[in-house]
Amino acid sequence: MPEQRDPRPFDALLLLSFGGPEGPEDVVPFLENVTRGRGIPRERLKEVGRHYFLFGGVSPINAQNRELLDVLRKDFAEHGLDLPVYWGNRNWAPYLTDTLRTMVTDGHRRIAVLATSAYASYSGCRQYRENLADALAALQAEGLPVPRVDKLRHYFNHPGFIRPMIDGVLASLAELPEDARAGAHIAFTTHSIPTAAADTSGTPAEHTEGGEGGAYVAQHLDVAQVIADAVRDETGVAHPWRLVYQSRSGAPHIPWLEPDICDHLEELHGAGVPAVVMAPIGFVSDHMEVKYDLDTEATAKAAELGLPVARSATVGADPRFAAAVRDLLLERAATERGATPERCALGTLGAGHDLCPLGCCPARAPRPAAAGADWEGPVAQAPA
Repeated sequence: MPEQRDPRPFDALLLLSFGGPEGPEDVVPFLENVTRGRGIPRERLKEVGRHYFLFGGVSPINAQNRELLDVLRKDFAEHGLDLPVYWGNRNWAPYLTDTLRTMVTDGHRRIAVLATSAYASYSGCRQYRENLADALAALQAEGLPVPRVDKLRHYFNHPGFIRPMIDGVLASLAELPEDARAGAHIAFTTHSIPTAAADTSGTPAEHTEGGEGGAYVAQHLDVAQVIADAVRDETGVAHPWRLVYQSRSGAPHIPWLEPDICDHLEELHGAGVPAVVMAPIGFVSDHMEVKYDLDTEATAKAAELGLPVARSATVGADPRFAAAVRDLLLERAATERGATPERCALGTLGAGHDLCPLGCCPARAPRPAAAGADWEGPVAQAPA
């Protein structure tokens, strides 16, 4: 078998995502899953779910994951990679534990995991690892074989993730009024998180204090710079840019990363900026935070200000992203076999770690987390 097509020791890939409701009756139960343990009243969840109800109670994320699943399978087949691809969610069907149960029933014991979150943070990495640990414990309690799961590294700076976003920004600039295009600013957006969580994102060496943002902010800034530089090289214009935030959901007294995209649009308008491209670099696909917070709320704010805006595309099911996933899988497989593969990364930060070290994106409260240096749970059982 050619080296570039050899997935050993992995025998399956799991696409692991957040999940979302697929009808009005799903919205509150879905939000109950997301907020479990926080004691949020059901009436409050109905209020929180108003964004979903505006879209018929359907989040676009599941349909987008189905599309990505199809593109991954097609890419693997076209490149001679004989590896099945499954899909499971943290918060809605198909649930992670159900998918892992199917995978072990199908005979799989070494599973590579791609999470639909590209950057380091508790909610974007360790929480997925905690969910994997919970699912493995459930399988063990059922007397089923327990597979080994290995989470693929962060891919925020992989060329297959960044290059589609570069094209998206270029396309959005072309949509702006011609007389405003050269002076347009780029607002690179990502999900706001508490500053305390941002400061402890990434490895302990990457942690910061005072709201500097740790690895979470550093990684986004690096990606934004790469995209801005590429746009400058393509257009001959060095567009001013800033990393801004959206989708804050926490209590007002808790500091979260700022500025908010809508506040930023007001600031730019006040400064006389002629147009803005909103580039959601923190999101893999156009799910609810993009559709509502940018396409609905921020776009309405821009219209109120009389400020021309365009929103660039997320990566979604771009074939280049599927190729990047294949590259990440085969890179990790080669490493597991003792080889030293080439590790693709743009920007200044280099390729990320394969195994999350101790103290990486620490939990709010101690919980087991699989696929990391601190995992002490059940180990893989050989196939019967």
